[in-house]
Amino acid sequence: MMKNITFLLISVILLSCQSSSTVEEGAKPNVVIILIDDEGYGDVGCYGATGFQTPNLDNMAANGMRFTNFYSPQAVCSASRAGLMTGCYPNRVGISMALFPHHNIGLNTEEYTIAEMFHDQGYSTACYGKWHLGWQKEFLPLQHGFDEFVGLPYSNDMWPRSSVTGELIEKKQVKYPELPLIEGDETISTISSLKDQDKLTRLFTERAVDFIDRNAQNPFFLYVPHVMAHVPLGVSDQFRGKSEQGLYGDVMMEIDWSVGQIMDALEKNDLTENTIVIFTTDNGPWLSYGNHGGSTGGLREGKLTSWEGGQRVPFIIKWPDNVPEGMVCNKLACGIDLLPTLASLTEGNLSDNKIDGVDISALFKGQFEENPREHLLYYLGKNNLHAVRQENWKLVLPHSYNSNTSNYGNDGHNGKTIRKQIEEPELYNLRRDPGEVFNVIDSHPDKANEMMKIVEKARMELGDMNVGIAKGSENREAGRLD
Repeated sequence: MMKNITFLLISVILLSCQSSSTVEEGAKPNVVIILIDDEGYGDVGCYGATGFQTPNLDNMAANGMRFTNFYSPQAVCSASRAGLMTGCYPNRVGISMALFPHHNIGLNTEEYTIAEMFHDQGYSTACYGKWHLGWQKEFLPLQHGFDEFVGLPYSNDMWPRSSVTGELIEKKQVKYPELPLIEGDETISTISSLKDQDKLTRLFTERAVDFIDRNAQNPFFLYVPHVMAHVPLGVSDQFRGKSEQGLYGDVMMEIDWSVGQIMDALEKNDLTENTIVIFTTDNGPWLSYGNHGGSTGGLREGKLTSWEGGQRVPFIIKWPDNVPEGMVCNKLACGIDLLPTLASLTEGNLSDNKIDGVDISALFKGQFEENPREHLLYYLGKNNLHAVRQENWKLVLPHSYNSNTSNYGNDGHNGKTIRKQIEEPELYNLRRDPGEVFNVIDSHPDKANEMMKIVEKARMELGDMNVGIAKGSENREAGRLD
């Protein structure tokens, strides 16, 4: 009799454990997107980082998939985020470069964002971190599909203070108000010292964990666009001085800790199996800041350029039993692809707005024989088309850019950039030459001519100020306050 009771108890316990970790059939997956600011392609351990460790991100890649040819929508803050939110090349929706506090534009409320796509499916939605798509109320996250927002409306260096000492600077006070920390639509405090900057990564992490805890019983979309590693760098006492690479390495270690905290919260709430977690960055590193900037991992140039170091970024996705473990995807993909892909994976609907993103869910599933993105356009500035990529080939068009490869600053000081000009088209084979050193256009004129057809089509549709086409026939306007 005792044996039967013991067996029965063990069976109940095993069934209980099994049911607690089994995803309910038909349940929509939760989605977490962690977006880092100004982190380079070479700033994660599994992408070759040195001087600091990123064990949580490395574990995420080991149990998921990392991409080697993933691109931000553009090599600068606001434009990149506009692409992620809308699934469009940023110039299609009227957002270029970085928005400043004196600008009266933002993401148009007529755009259908990734948050609205989830919200319309009944997901709880939250954004904790840097928004940078318009600071006025009508442009803030709550007007674009998010239920909750805590964060900064723009970059953490857009304040009236020195990013080295934190002291007020009279000339900057004319341009910038104190840096607001916003909850919902209202300012709840100001970031008025470097010590305040030190608290931001932990603040957004704690908010993210709390959101997961509160929404464990219903599907959610959590967007964590960290302020770091944009200058001025800030890090908590827990990580200050912990890396071999100085303050920048300390910041990377705290970001990795943040990823670990979010993963732990999912595990604690038995959500790991049914949650898509994505990690990427908004653009490449700000090289002119020297030891306060990141690493491109050997790619050419950095942020604010359309060379590979400016736009090719880390991308890691984990989704147990759906994304194959330990896989590396070499196929072409971009941040504008996340909206249609996640809509496909969650059976969400898209609006009638034309988008440029494509569904790359086949790649997430390890179906590498598929080729959903055939080419990529590299736009920068006020609608300037700088380059196009097709498979392993990159055609660079005549344009000017600020080179960040010399005259570095250090310890929070910005160095000087050198204005350079590309006079004639250049062609690079990125499989053999990811550093874009050897121009092979004379050896492959037919490939260059073939890719110029993509350029001509893009100019008709989206425009190209380099050749005097202000905008194409299908561009839309940013939201504007009169």
